[in-house]
Amino acid sequence: MNLPRLDMLGWSLRSDEGSARLWREQGWWCDETAGDVARNLARDEPERVLIVDGDVRVTALQLLCSADAIAQQLLARGIGPGKVVSFMLPNWHEAAAIYLAATLAGAVAHPIVPQLRDSEVAFMLADSGSRVLFVPAEFRGFDYRAMMVRVNAGLSRSVETVVLRGDPGEHAPFSALLEPVAQTAPLPRVDPDSIKMLMYTSGTTGRPKGVLHSHNSLHALIRQIERNWHVSPGDRFIVPSPISHIGGSIYAFEMPLLCDTSAVLQEHWEAPAAVALIDTEHCTHMAGATPFLDGLLGAAQESGTRLPSLKVFICGGASVPPALVRRAQASFAKAAVSRVYGSTEVPVLTVGALEPGEENKAAETDGRIGIAEVRLVDGEVTARGAQMLRGYLHAEDETQAFTPDGFFRMADLAREEPGGYLVVTGRAKDIIIRNGENIAPKEIEDILLDHPAIADIAIVGLPDARTGERACAVIVPSKGAAPDCAALANFLGERGIAKFKWPEQVELRSELPRNAAGKVLKNVLQEQFEQSAKKWEPVFRK
Repeated sequence: MNLPRLDMLGWSLRSDEGSARLWREQGWWCDETAGDVARNLARDEPERVLIVDGDVRVTALQLLCSADAIAQQLLARGIGPGKVVSFMLPNWHEAAAIYLAATLAGAVAHPIVPQLRDSEVAFMLADSGSRVLFVPAEFRGFDYRAMMVRVNAGLSRSVETVVLRGDPGEHAPFSALLEPVAQTAPLPRVDPDSIKMLMYTSGTTGRPKGVLHSHNSLHALIRQIERNWHVSPGDRFIVPSPISHIGGSIYAFEMPLLCDTSAVLQEHWEAPAAVALIDTEHCTHMAGATPFLDGLLGAAQESGTRLPSLKVFICGGASVPPALVRRAQASFAKAAVSRVYGSTEVPVLTVGALEPGEENKAAETDGRIGIAEVRLVDGEVTARGAQMLRGYLHAEDETQAFTPDGFFRMADLAREEPGGYLVVTGRAKDIIIRNGENIAPKEIEDILLDHPAIADIAIVGLPDARTGERACAVIVPSKGAAPDCAALANFLGERGIAKFKWPEQVELRSELPRNAAGKVLKNVLQEQFEQSAKKWEPVFRK
């Protein structure tokens, strides 16, 4: 059966009354929003620090006052229930006020990755029907004011641009959004089942797809994290992951309100600075992709600290080598370090393996399956749960994304091990088919990352006239090393890996292209080498 759709404030949502009833009974969905919680918190604990941004400490009362003022300004502009509020900001405390303001006004928060430029921004603003965009004046040498002049010139309806931390130029200054309005309006009652956040996927091909999350789907996500990640009142999450991604956004915007934690923001990733922040601010939790863990581990060892306050490090968003997890487990004073797995559509599908005695599972698997139901269909992961998306912005994007009974197709291959642990073996579309044999790149990448000559690696499939596809290993070598096909073949052969899985081509690079979440952009590598006329010689022939 195909699930019916529900129209709510102009948004077409997937509707599954049976599942919704169950999730309410189980407590994952509820009848309040983070806006309700923020009001209660400002009343009961006004001085509690929610956000740390350098020298700035934002209390519960300060956050609510700023968000209230912005919400009134939004409503005065006709930006209320169901309307889109976009922001394209670094990890700054003002973003938390903007996000909460959208919640209070019943609007839909739309984070945009600051690394994007004119074309992507214009597409998202037009596609979402956004009414306002918050941007920095400048950030990391780029002028966002000038970009929005260009973008608005090409839009059929211009988007009001609000500029933070600098001269606004011809746009509105952020300070104007904090001013009282001439006549305040009553804030709407916000339905927890309505859409709270629109977040576009960073897909490697095709146009981005808008993922819709409700207040309740995010509430379920936070409660699952609270239950499984050893989160206690007073804990502090360091947040170097971009707030424009699902991970960074929930640690910075949701958990301080719903879990009595604080968010310590890092504007951009610098491992030594992160080590100093963790030790100075006594941070207890961190989550991030593989480069974050690798960098943090190296910087901590360099500075001679074992990060004694850190209780948990959650690693996901990209391939996580088991050896890296084990090194971190041995190096940090007490932190449980674990792999997890999920996506923007179904965040935190697995919750890791953080209990004593689970250290091997934390390194070798992607953790225990959480609150979502998981089915493996011909090895592909499908999932249905309280934290999953309520649909895509465009219903046609769902044609192949869901099973008829409402399970989301994750497009990843995996196997389930005893105890409910999931091991992701690769992307369904990432599979290399050589002479009819399937090669899962992640399996070989994880093994080769133990090679002393390899600092980083991505294996991609390239067209081959003889075998259909061949495996090309794109390697960032360790200092002074230059691994070749023969070295890889010897290493894999010693470990009993079938010959058809051995890379037949090696390319050396100083770094791998990654997106802001740390995922390797394999499509970029494939395009580079498919267009290259460089000759190559395989180690073996099958």
